[in-house]
Amino acid sequence: MKNRTGRLISYIFLIISSLVSIFPFYWMFAISTNTTAAANKFPPKVIPGDQFFTNVQNAWENADFITALFNTLIVAGTITISQLFFCSLAAFALARLEFKGRKLIFLLIVSTMLLPPASPIPLYMIVSKFDWINSLYAVIIPFLVGAFGVFLMKQFIESSIHPELIESAKMDGARNFQTYYRIVLPILKPGLATLAIITFMGVWNDFVWPSIVLKEQSVQTLQLAVRGLQNAYNRDTALIVTGAFITTLPLLAIFIPFSRQFIAGLAEGSVKG
Repeated sequence: MKNRTGRLISYIFLIISSLVSIFPFYWMFAISTNTTAAANKFPPKVIPGDQFFTNVQNAWENADFITALFNTLIVAGTITISQLFFCSLAAFALARLEFKGRKLIFLLIVSTMLLPPASPIPLYMIVSKFDWINSLYAVIIPFLVGAFGVFLMKQFIESSIHPELIESAKMDGARNFQTYYRIVLPILKPGLATLAIITFMGVWNDFVWPSIVLKEQSVQTLQLAVRGLQNAYNRDTALIVTGAFITTLPLLAIFIPFSRQFIAGLAEGSVKG
């Protein structure tokens, strides 16, 4: 009886949590299907209307989503691929190769995650020295490697790849990079999927830094394109929310098919074997 009651409470909690998580997306969709007048009413209207395609057309005409989508895919794709390679390679060296200063290097890397967000002024000065303002280089180069990616991959390697496996590869004559490429990478697939989703979503949703260094419309990302739907004299709520909804759809299309790999990667990477 206690087991049934506990299971029922767990199911109720999971259902409520799921509804709370889904509701913001539903509300965003509901607003994008109504007019601004209906969206600004109180209490807010949560029933979908019939203005969705009209709002999508208006948003598409008022913002260059094609160029912004292309720029965002370049930025997010480049950073994601770079972090998958360099973070997993660094994590392999820190987790399974023996060399002096290994623990100190990892400690320094992890310590950067504990620091508060740095002022963008020094980074802006560096980027401007290279003449990268209004260039995609400004939002790509500084983020090709991340401390979180190294930390996550190291935890995953330590939990899923035993030292004996690396030693046997060395005895067979495999070099370090061969061991990484032929043994470590295939086992790391769930962890790489997790890091890829986290990195891609983070870059896709980034707004602050691109808004500082990307002013020209030809190099703007999707978040800046959505911001462009609002100005000091016009605030069309339905139009802005529709633009935000459009930028969210690709993330859902990526996350939903790979949700199992994402959860598996987090679960395996959090347990050290």
